Amino acid sequence: MGRGRVELKRIENKINRQVTFAKRRNGLLKKAYELSVLCDAEVALIIFSNRGKLYEFCSGSSMLRTLERYQKCNYGAPEANVSSREALELSSQQEYLKLKARYEALQRTQRNLLGEDLGPLSIKELESLERQLDMSLKQIRSTREHVLNETNRSLKQRLLEANQATSLQWNLNGHDVGYGQQPAQPQGDGFFHPLECEPTLQIGYQPDPITIAAAAGPSMNNFMPGWLP
Repeated sequence: MGRGRVELKRIENKINRQVTFAKRRNGLLKKAYELSVLCDAEVALIIFSNRGKLYEFCSGSSMLRTLERYQKCNYGAPEANVSSREALELSSQQEYLKLKARYEALQRTQRNLLGEDLGPLSIKELESLERQLDMSLKQIRSTREHVLNETNRSLKQRLLEANQATSLQWNLNGHDVGYGQQPAQPQGDGFFHPLECEPTLQIGYQPDPITIAAAAGPSMNNFMPGWLP
């Protein structure tokens, strides 16, 4: 009569659990040993009990060496990452060297434009430098003339505006001075009429009309002074 199928679940009885662990542990270690011998395989077995006790088996000379081989086989990606990082560092270093060479070349060019370190230059390099200086001088002169023209135009515009403002102010001041005055009348001979009576000023006294008529003499109309109303 064969054995029945055992249900795989945690053994609740502590003693039975420990006995089962010891039996199956020994059987697993034995199977690992047989596999390494029969098949010439490198086998490493690590077991930890529920109390943290270590049980191990290694068919090789060292468990550490087997584990290093395992890490190299299973975790090959970090090695690739290391290689890519090294490649990035190398590329950055090359870029730095290129930028450094470019910076030094620019410094030499600047010194040459200032008239320094011209000894090592060849005839062609000196001619090229002369052409660059001529082009730079032309550009500088053109820019200077443009700036001067713009400045003169701006000054003329400001001067014209100032003159207009001054003229307007003078006109306003002239109107203010002549406001309320009557224009002078021409005094020609044909327009001058002298008064026929003596200018007298009498305040508070009304003379008698009969007296005034008697003093004036006979009238042109032959009216007697006594008949005047």
